[in-house]
Amino acid sequence: MDHPPAIELRPPQPGDLGWIIERHGAFYAAEYGLNARFEALVARICADFIDDRDPAREACWIAARGDERLGSVMLTQARDGTTGEPLAGVARLRLLLLAPQARGQGVGRRLVRECSDFARAAGYQRTVLWTQSALTAARALYAAQGYRLVASEAVNSFGQDVVSETWELLL
Repeated sequence: MDHPPAIELRPPQPGDLGWIIERHGAFYAAEYGLNARFEALVARICADFIDDRDPAREACWIAARGDERLGSVMLTQARDGTTGEPLAGVARLRLLLLAPQARGQGVGRRLVRECSDFARAAGYQRTVLWTQSALTAARALYAAQGYRLVASEAVNSFGQDVVSETWELLL
């Protein structure tokens, strides 16, 4: 009996960032009713990663089994939301996504842990992330990895009333 190839975490290849954008747009529209502005945000994050990435301090991983993409995550330099200036010592975990067939296999845990390990090695003191309270599986994963909720706020975001959350991990 042939066993499927192991799930690997690898750097993005051509087409992977487009896949991240497409999957985020389709998934969050179908599951949470987010509008196209969310997909546009994901596209901007990916474009900024390509244009401005510092390979020593920023990375992206694709979880894949052979040619099948199963998930993604990105770690970037956190920036001030108003000025765009880098926040010293602060990384930002972004764009965590798992395909339905990858859930429950430890892939999300591996992706988040890879971010934390990379952030420590790059010299960051903490990692922050933004999520929504409705993403219960992701929130449980973050909590299990040592992140703690540091802020929450009810907002209208991407066409939906949501509770926006900021989580933080001290490294």
